[in-house]
Amino acid sequence: MNFPPPNVSSSPFAHNNQSVRHLMLKVQLAVIPALLVYLYLFGFGIVIQWLLALVTLLIVEYSMLRLRNRPIRPFLTDMSALITVTALVFCVPPGAPWWIIVTGTAFALIFGKHLYGGLGYNPFNPAMLGYAFLLISFPVQMTQWTLPAEVANHYITLSDAFYLIFTGMIPYVSIDMITSATPLGKLQTELSQGLSAIESLASPLPIAHDGYSSFHVIHLLFDLNSWEWINMAFLIGGLWLLYTRSIRWQYPVGFLSSLALMAFIFHTYDPETYPPVDFILLSGGTMLAAFFIITDPVTSSTTPKGRFIFACGIGVLVYVIRTWGIFPDGIAFAILLMNIAVPLIDQYTQPRVYGHHR
Repeated sequence: MNFPPPNVSSSPFAHNNQSVRHLMLKVQLAVIPALLVYLYLFGFGIVIQWLLALVTLLIVEYSMLRLRNRPIRPFLTDMSALITVTALVFCVPPGAPWWIIVTGTAFALIFGKHLYGGLGYNPFNPAMLGYAFLLISFPVQMTQWTLPAEVANHYITLSDAFYLIFTGMIPYVSIDMITSATPLGKLQTELSQGLSAIESLASPLPIAHDGYSSFHVIHLLFDLNSWEWINMAFLIGGLWLLYTRSIRWQYPVGFLSSLALMAFIFHTYDPETYPPVDFILLSGGTMLAAFFIITDPVTSSTTPKGRFIFACGIGVLVYVIRTWGIFPDGIAFAILLMNIAVPLIDQYTQPRVYGHHR
């Protein structure tokens, strides 16, 4: 009997009833806690950046799909490109010039996705490819972050964000007073100047006013800095993704455990030089990477054991680059390097066929 050929599309494949669109929608919902904290701390810059990324996404996706003679609507509505720009937007400073996010989004989608054949065929994580491109090409613009409102004594409103992103200034506000390096960048700079890790971490930026908002009271009670709050928000969203089985547990467990182990070993060996585990886990884009970036099923390993090895490798590389590299946060480069290793990992971690005997 002749059966009609199955209707098979490109990867990622999942052994459940979740479509790509359904999965991507869950991921978008999971970043809402981090987005709310981000808005509270850093103002509305991320809103302008996100809108710019979405416009760029629509133009690039439409153009590339037309050039590749692919149907427009199915690929535009699967939300896969939206996940790419979401990850990239959270990595770009909220006050960066408008052309930064436009260039990064276009590069990520064109060179990280479409030139390899579209979703399911790209070997590298598109968001991290775009982020690495921006870090290497525009290091100054990519390392100047807006200070939290509690520190700068100025909240970035929507109009402020518009002025800052499109003109590079805010009327009657000194840019130098509202921008600074991230905690990882601050630590790296002060270590190079001869300070110890203990001295650097013990000298946080002062609060720029005498009053205390409700959020600042919570900040004092839990002794968390702004980036730690953002990482906690990503952790909440990531745990929800694990609970709904939208991502595999091997990714966050492997990544966070290897990163924590490296931090513990070196901090125990020399606490004057190497920061403690909690600082490493709650700084930079650690939780964003653990639950929302390395979990990409297209560019990671396809076997259970391979996923864990892949995630552990990223954790080790992130610590190495953060500690001895020139970039404060090495997540993008660690992920891209492990993307290269995925075929080899898959080759040596194939599960044994059912019924196999020695």
